[in-house]
Amino acid sequence: MTAKQNIQREFKEGRGYSQKDWDEVSDNPEWTEEDIKNARPFREVFPELAEKIREEIAKRGRPHSAITKQPVTIRLDPDVIAKFKATGRGWQSRINEVLRQAKV
Repeated sequence: MTAKQNIQREFKEGRGYSQKDWDEVSDNPEWTEEDIKNARPFREVFPELAEKIREEIAKRGRPHSAITKQPVTIRLDPDVIAKFKATGRGWQSRINEVLRQAKV
C-alpha cells in the first residue's frame, strides 16, 4: 500500500529552504508508479559507496574497552542515589569508583 502525500507544488516560505533551493529542484519530474516500481535500493546500485558509508557508521561511538563492565541490579537508599545523580553525568561511574576505593 502506497501512502499518498500532499505534494507541495509552489514555494512556501519558512520550511527550511530558500527560493533559490526551490528553483534548483523545481524542474524535477514527479515519479510515476512505474518509476517507483523500478526503483532499486541504494546499496544495490552503489555497493562500494554503500559499504564505505556502512564502515564509517560502524566506526562511530565509544571505542571498545579491554575491560568490560557487568550490569548488575543493586538496591540503594534514595538519598544516596539522589546525591550521586546531583553531581551530573557519570554518576554511576562515580559510584563504581567509591566502591573500588572501599576495597570490600
